[in-house]
Amino acid sequence: VLYITHNLGVVAQISNRVVVLYAGEVFEDAPTADLFRRPLHPYTQGLLDCVPRLGQNKARAQLRPIQGRIPEPDGLPQGCIFRPRCPLAIEVCREHPPLYDSGPQRAARCHRWDEIARREVSARQPAPPPARARAASEGGEPVLQGQDLSVHFSRRRSLADILARRRRAAVKAVDGVDLAIARGATLGLVGESGSGKTSLARAVAGLVERSGGSLEFHGIPLPPGLRGRGDEVLCCLQIVFQNPEEALNPYLSVGETLRRPIMRLLGKSRVEAEEQVAALLQAVGLPAEMARRLPGQLSGGQKQRVAIARAFAPNPQLLIADEPVTSLDVSVQASILNLLVELQARHGNAALFISHDLAVVGYLADEVAVMYRGQFMETGPVQAVFQPPYHPYTELLLASVPVIDAEKQPLAPEPEGRPEPAGELTGCPFHTRCPRFLGKICVEEVPPWHVDEASGKAVFCHIPLEELRAAQVPPATLRPGQEASPASDGQEPAAPGGKEAVP
Repeated sequence: VLYITHNLGVVAQISNRVVVLYAGEVFEDAPTADLFRRPLHPYTQGLLDCVPRLGQNKARAQLRPIQGRIPEPDGLPQGCIFRPRCPLAIEVCREHPPLYDSGPQRAARCHRWDEIARREVSARQPAPPPARARAASEGGEPVLQGQDLSVHFSRRRSLADILARRRRAAVKAVDGVDLAIARGATLGLVGESGSGKTSLARAVAGLVERSGGSLEFHGIPLPPGLRGRGDEVLCCLQIVFQNPEEALNPYLSVGETLRRPIMRLLGKSRVEAEEQVAALLQAVGLPAEMARRLPGQLSGGQKQRVAIARAFAPNPQLLIADEPVTSLDVSVQASILNLLVELQARHGNAALFISHDLAVVGYLADEVAVMYRGQFMETGPVQAVFQPPYHPYTELLLASVPVIDAEKQPLAPEPEGRPEPAGELTGCPFHTRCPRFLGKICVEEVPPWHVDEASGKAVFCHIPLEELRAAQVPPATLRPGQEASPASDGQEPAAPGGKEAVP
């Protein structure tokens, strides 16, 4: 099998060997365990530093994106093609490096691989400047507050339903959830595909009409759909869609796409909008000349960065991000995550962040809600919910995360059964798959919400908190050594007299 992916956790779990490519050249080739234990090329080290690990959070750890951008195929630099972005570049790097034999069954295309192997120099990218202090949200009024939110869709009737005169069945994509997001805070929303995350996000944005419940933005009731929402709401509430292919008008240039919300919603002149367009492109790691291109001339990652820049254009007070970094490589992902942290620290905007990547959510979010079949299963501060999880569904999700580690980690066994089709289901929504199924009570009775006063999290389950707490492993053994790994730990010391880096 030849497996090509940005997901380094999957690579660590399923592959025997890893080849690291950059601008068409092999930079490193090694057995998987050796490569993750000790990368010998600055680019490989940079990739590992870009990925958030389970247990890391923006308050305690910083991602280190690789500086600069990958060169265009017709503009490759002379010598080592990674030299303009490399923290270890010296004079010899102006000569093109061969693929050095760097150990048993290993090869690395770096003039300084032996220094890296002996730990005489650090191959890590410089740490970005720390984000400013985030605007305090404790005790403040929530920017967004929803109660008993529901989104139901009518399912098409089959011929048998028509003949039997049965009514259309309702698909309960979102079924009575409460949420609140304070100024300067990020709520992460996680769950499997089909759990209702996107439907909830689109209902908040007004792109689908909610079927029930109330929604307030800065204390002002919002109508169910876009009708009735003025420019003051559209300006302050923006969304980044999951699929950039469908989010950008193919007939508008990037510059026009970014100018329109600035001029339409902020009332800026064309000259002022042009200046802001250049700043937005720079913020998401794109050159200013990209403004002249059409979406069809961009890669998938470039389109997503344009979509993110467009969402930030009117300086929103609430940003809804639906899988915004899924299509991006890990270096651009790290840049975007740092950008989200910096912009939130600067402007104090609230955010609803949706992702399948629990490590990304754990890094970016302050609070998290775990969603299944349109309902929340567990909510609370992100560190409290993830370490350790109480609800069996949260536990299943975390145990299924592929870990970036030199040693392959056992993943959770596939649970019995599959997600039931959306529709009527009595009792606990998770009872058909739950490994701690109690019997009749789980089938017939809706679970109560248990609130853990010590941690601030709430669990939607029949099992008492004491039993859920006792059933969990200690947080230190949930995932081994995430904070202490070379790729996520502090800067490695360079030996005295080490070679001086040059641009």
